[in-house]
Amino acid sequence: MVSRADRSRFAEWFWTVDHYLLASFVLLLIGGVVLSFAASPPVAERLGVDSFFFVKRQAAFMVPALAIMLAGSLMSPRLVRRFALAVFVVSVLLMVATLFVGFEAKGARRWIYIAGFSLQPSEFLKPAFVILVAFLLSESGRRREVPGAMFAVLIYAICAALLIAQPDFGQTLLLGAVWAGLFFLNGLSWILIMGLGIVGIVGLFSAYLFLPHVTNRVDRFLNPENSDNFQIDTAMESFLAGGWFGRGPGEGTVKRILPDSHTDFIFAVVGEEFGVVVCLLMVSVFAFIVIRGLNHASKNQDAFTRLATAGLVVLFGLQATINLCVNLNLIPPKGMTLPFISYGGSSLLSSAMTAGAILALTRRRPRPTRGDVVTVSRLSPSSLM
Repeated sequence: MVSRADRSRFAEWFWTVDHYLLASFVLLLIGGVVLSFAASPPVAERLGVDSFFFVKRQAAFMVPALAIMLAGSLMSPRLVRRFALAVFVVSVLLMVATLFVGFEAKGARRWIYIAGFSLQPSEFLKPAFVILVAFLLSESGRRREVPGAMFAVLIYAICAALLIAQPDFGQTLLLGAVWAGLFFLNGLSWILIMGLGIVGIVGLFSAYLFLPHVTNRVDRFLNPENSDNFQIDTAMESFLAGGWFGRGPGEGTVKRILPDSHTDFIFAVVGEEFGVVVCLLMVSVFAFIVIRGLNHASKNQDAFTRLATAGLVVLFGLQATINLCVNLNLIPPKGMTLPFISYGGSSLLSSAMTAGAILALTRRRPRPTRGDVVTVSRLSPSSLM
């Protein structure tokens, strides 16, 4: 147990970090490796590699992911901003390079090889983008001469253009939703909110008209009887086969014919082997993180910290929601991973960055009192709830 009298950096971190958020993130991180044992062997066998190839890689990425999350939680809000700016610039440059020297998979050019590892730069762009937009909007509110809103529009336009060029309409939609949410939280007038809504509707309709892969996915969703929906149909069969309590770990059979059972459709494997009860528990963990993060944001007096915290938990929760809705055939397929759970090094490390930033921004910090004396609020385990 860490003593409250201990003044070390670790002790300060231990008594100021939100233990419940930290435990939730670690639970998802470990859960991703455990569920990889259930979901990935059939895919590995179909590809002709070792049955536990994806499990070993997921476990290997868990170590740096945990390190990134803990290191991120140690940062101050100022350091979070600086780190996000650096990550954003590097990610944009890598996304540009990906369009020319990246490799193509499933009709999209989203990955690039660096030092022998495949990397998806757009995954790292997301948390950095949210933090940067939060900073710009908070600065424009604090200093009217700063054109923060204009710069926020500009960087979204840059990111959207690069994502659509890959193409990756799902990530474009995700960033656009969080971006609009940050404007709303910053006090955008209802007239401008309606304007953004109209622009969003026009953008969605234009994507349907002019982007063939979007047209195809929407048409398959709206007319399933006239389309090939093998993966979605198989995912629904997995949930039906699992029932309330599942068939048991390793006992699933439908997963053996589910193409992306280890990535986009890992939730369907959870449904088959562990049942609806475990699925609801997993959803509850994601919901808890979002609600607790928003609760922290609502109580914070600093504009940047408030906006960044809210934006990051909305990004985290919305990405999870999209993945879950796709698995349940509630929306057209998006190719969106489930944070911490789906296989993928870039997705796992990006989720760890997001979690680290949330933990850093929600830590309890000194507050100024009368006489400009800075004191640290007394903390107890119950006060962290």
